Parts: sequence; C-alpha cells; structure tokens
Amino acid sequence: MADKKLDCRGLACPLPVIKTKELIDQGGVEQITVLVDNAAARENVSRFLERSGYQVQVAQQSGTLAVTGRRGAGAAAARPGAVCQPEASQKVLVLIGADRLGTGDDTLGQKLLVNFIGTLKEMGPELWCLVLLNAGVKLAVTGSGVLGHLQELERNGLMVLVCGTCLNHFQLLEQKQVGETTNMLDIVTHLQLADKVIPLT
Repeated sequence: MADKKLDCRGLACPLPVIKTKELIDQGGVEQITVLVDNAAARENVSRFLERSGYQVQVAQQSGTLAVTGRRGAGAAAARPGAVCQPEASQKVLVLIGADRLGTGDDTLGQKLLVNFIGTLKEMGPELWCLVLLNAGVKLAVTGSGVLGHLQELERNGLMVLVCGTCLNHFQLLEQKQVGETTNMLDIVTHLQLADKVIPLT
C-alpha cells in the first residue's frame, strides 16, 4: 500500500490542498497523511480527501493537525476536486466579497445587502452556488443580519462556500454558522463550472 506523508505546516490556503492534489494526481496513493497547523487547512484538506474517495481521520498533537486519508474497501474513487452537479438548466454563481452593497453610505449598503440576500430565493433553481469572500464571510457568522436567510437557502439546496483564509483573517472561523469552509481551489473550480457568475465585491 502506497503511504504518503506531506508536511504543509506554515502554508496558507489553498497551498495545502493544491499540494495534496498534486501528490494524489501522481496515482497509487492508498493512504496519505497531511500535516497542517490551522483549522481552515484541516477542514479544506479533509473535505478534499473525502471528495476524492478517502476515509478521513484527524489527530492533533503539539499544535500540529494530522489529516489522514485512507482508501477503504468499497470507497469510490471520486475525481479530485469534484463537486455536485446541479439539475437546473443554468448554473448561477453569486460571488459576494463585501458585507454591504455599493458605496456612498455604509448603513444603506448593509440594508441593501440584507434585502438582496433575502430576495435571492426568487432566482429559483438556477441559483446554484453562493461564494463568500473577504468581508463577505461576515455574513455567515453568529450575529449576521442575513444568517437566517442564508441558512434557509442552504436548507433548500443552495451550495454556500465560505473562504477559510478570510475567516481566519477576521478571526471568525469558530463563529461560522452556515456553509462549507472552503479554499481558493474549490472556488476557482466552481467558477469554471458555473454558466453565469454574478459578482458583488
């Protein structure tokens, strides 16, 4: 059994995921252990390995997180980085990179963004994915004025991706209440798969 080990401590996202993908793409990797030193990298690497057909376990020792993926009996070998395909005729991705909409008045901008997210459901099944970047990740945490709207959208099948690097930057990782903590590789993959991208930055 090919058992690989990868030391990604000190690397910012998405580098741990990219290096893990590069190693797996070489083929024949039945077991891999990736060493990381932050929660965002742990979540991103774990999710990537699970999507790639590995059973994942995480161990922690002296500040190091060891993410181990094993190909179990009957585990399907998914294509690395694969994402769920929607059934809608058009896949619309909305990219939000701020916690307010427009410029001129911040209070007005925050109210507008609340109204915008509250109205997103009117897009129907074509609304496929919502990506939150930079200050946009503040929308997905405890105390957000749109948290209820986002949770409802997610329950109804919307894919919500929240940038892990951004959550770490704002020290909000533990306060996230909706969506998947993700990395730039995932985000780029979803941008490629989308039929239409609506950016709000």
